[in-house]
Amino acid sequence: MTDGGVLLVYRDRIAPRSEAHFLRRQYVGFRRLAPVWIGCRTDAGLCDLGVEPMLLGRRGLPGALDRLLFKQFGRVPRQPDLAALQPRLIHAHFGRGGALALPIARALRVPLVVTFHGGDATKDKHYRKQLVPTIFQRRCSALQEEAALIICAAEYIRKALISRGFPAAKLKVICYGTEPEPGRYSEPPAERPYLLFVGRFVEKKGISYLLDAMRALEREGVAVDLVVIGDGPMAEVLRRQSSELSGVRFLGWLPNQEVRRLMRGALAVCVPSVAARAGDSEGLPNVVIEAMAAAVPVIGSDHGGIGEAVQHDRTGFLVPPADPSAIATAVQRLLTDPALRRRMGLAGQVAAVDRFNAVAQSRFLEDTLLAISHRRAA
Repeated sequence: MTDGGVLLVYRDRIAPRSEAHFLRRQYVGFRRLAPVWIGCRTDAGLCDLGVEPMLLGRRGLPGALDRLLFKQFGRVPRQPDLAALQPRLIHAHFGRGGALALPIARALRVPLVVTFHGGDATKDKHYRKQLVPTIFQRRCSALQEEAALIICAAEYIRKALISRGFPAAKLKVICYGTEPEPGRYSEPPAERPYLLFVGRFVEKKGISYLLDAMRALEREGVAVDLVVIGDGPMAEVLRRQSSELSGVRFLGWLPNQEVRRLMRGALAVCVPSVAARAGDSEGLPNVVIEAMAAAVPVIGSDHGGIGEAVQHDRTGFLVPPADPSAIATAVQRLLTDPALRRRMGLAGQVAAVDRFNAVAQSRFLEDTLLAISHRRAA
């Protein structure tokens, strides 16, 4: 049922693998608005996203010119005919996406809502003055003024945007959702338990500190492995750092069902995030609530929005950022107390069902968007 009309969803790249599943879940509960994805190019996560996007611009070389003029000068391409869809509003993802979508909202005379997810709020380079300003920097003030609402993926992101001068009255926190499987619980393998990391290989994910923790555990003769799922610019560096560790396996990106299977069997999911040197920080990483939904404890840094989901000593452990010894200590507590993993996992699953249900969060988002649309129409 989509009697609320069309919602244009803007993402410049539709969509990187690391984003596909949490972006898809934003709309799983929609009943009145019909999301239509628009952007400038597709990416490797499109199949996981499960949509057929409309790409801006004509085909071939003329389309490349259309997209250049659109991005740099805000000239909205004539193809496709977005006005013919009669959209109610636009929901853009990431700060840069909001800046790019702003001319579309103006041309169609519809409200623009932007979701900030993490680094787009915290990275210093996005806000630092420079000789040749970026598209986001050129349009940031207009975005603050003209956006009907700015959604933050965590309270941490809301505070970061306030510190950047964004109007507090326009900021609203709507967290990601996940799809729990209540009552499903798996014991870790008895012969050789393993930890799990899932994410992009970038500085803010803190993977180097997790490898240091594995090194400390190996020196002490602790029998535990680490399974690493993902990829990214630090891949070769991390493989070199782990070359002397016997129990570390890099599996690349895997289908979501395989990730979930490995997650359910893990001793814990590790989220050792840190603030990168350039200011890049987490919001609330989707893997945190995925682990909770799978009834698996989280060993996470007390950083970004992680503490907004993980309750220390109840659903997992919050450890100081960049502290391998604290990670190792948390791992040993789980290894020496098998019942603790079960208690933490099931408590996390209850919290995921109560607070981060994908359908409930998606319907909350839809209600929020419809309220803005109705307010504009009144």
